[in-house]
Amino acid sequence: MARPRQFDEDAVLTAVCDQFWDAGYAATSLQDLMQVSGLGKGSLYAAFGDKHALFLQALRRYTESLDRGLRASFDEAPSALEALRSFVMSPVGDPEGAAARRGCLLANSTTELASSDPDVAAEARRAYEATTALLAECVERAQHEGDLPGSTDPVATARALLAAQQGLTFMGRSGMDVGTLRTTARTLADELLPAPPVATAAAGTRAS
Repeated sequence: MARPRQFDEDAVLTAVCDQFWDAGYAATSLQDLMQVSGLGKGSLYAAFGDKHALFLQALRRYTESLDRGLRASFDEAPSALEALRSFVMSPVGDPEGAAARRGCLLANSTTELASSDPDVAAEARRAYEATTALLAECVERAQHEGDLPGSTDPVATARALLAAQQGLTFMGRSGMDVGTLRTTARTLADELLPAPPVATAAAGTRAS
């Protein structure tokens, strides 16, 4: 009978995910993985497979977490339009721009590996399609709420919003200063989406 694992699998995957996120796949060594997980090579590989298999598990866990977080943020937003604008602005959501500097594990991994690793490419396609579907649902909700015209194509708009958000993530990783990145994010949000009704009303009050 196999013995139960004497470690927290979720905690190990969290630590491994952070290691890959901060250092990248190629620069992460087996020693790094052993150090952050607290496991020896035999235990690590017996539980998760080799480095590549472990990375794929960590990446899938990350993308599933993104999906849950995005769905929750959309459900909790006062309006779909605000949720969509917040999504575009998310890479510059913190004042110091730490999120923009660190980037997104999926985007980072896609840039590093997708052209040579079909498994990573497949996971990236799956994850981006899942995000597109959530965004399209949110666009449809904005249409029902009267903030986007009925003629708007939900899927096309979702893909444009995702491209804008991922582009900002890439620019943040390249070292663009946070102020410029934030201005760019606002410009993209304004070009792709109307201003929230409250902001429009406030602007009208100032103008009068």
